[in-house]
Amino acid sequence: MKIAIMGAMPEEVAPILEKLGEYSTIEYAGNKYYEATYKGVELVIAYSKIGKVFSTLTATTMIEHFGATKLLFSGVAGAISPELKVGDLIVATKLSQHDLDITAFGHPFGYVPEGAVFVEADEAMIAMSKEVATEMGKTIREGIIATGDQFVANEERKNWIGKEFGADALEMEGGSVAVVCDALSVPFFILRAISDAADMDASFSFDEFLETSAVESAEFVMKMVDRLVAA
Repeated sequence: MKIAIMGAMPEEVAPILEKLGEYSTIEYAGNKYYEATYKGVELVIAYSKIGKVFSTLTATTMIEHFGATKLLFSGVAGAISPELKVGDLIVATKLSQHDLDITAFGHPFGYVPEGAVFVEADEAMIAMSKEVATEMGKTIREGIIATGDQFVANEERKNWIGKEFGADALEMEGGSVAVVCDALSVPFFILRAISDAADMDASFSFDEFLETSAVESAEFVMKMVDRLVAA
């Protein structure tokens, strides 16, 4: 077993590398990948850069070039569901691409021929995440995450995505990573911390939030790795 750990930004993988301490750095396909051994299991860690194209490239590279057999992705997302507040954790049950549109040919939003609107995440790892949350004294919510190559700041667009896809949160990488993992038969898990929601106030700092949430997410992800190693 070789486990891939992904983030979209450097800040999202830095705490994981710090926890590991020792690792090797490999430059490949315009990105840096970090390999380490943890409790006898090989890990490959990388941040993809933002968006569906880069996350597709990174996930594919981690699986096809580095030989990953399971993939964990953590990062931040914006809330659609009014029940989600800043700092809440959401685990994806399934993911879609909200900006994929060939409705002119009679297909639903998010669908391409021979594909599907939604890709489902690994149920076993979702179950593990509930155990980890209990151990850490945290509450996690399961939900649908919508992905697109847009930072959605428009309330009307956000509400449309929620209605069309039943989505609880949205971000810019998870749906494409899900497509890659599904196509290559690699079980995957996606964890997101809510970084913007209806309860935000003017004093909120995204940079500060990213730093603190990355540390918490790193702890969560490494506890997931512990369970995968022990399984």
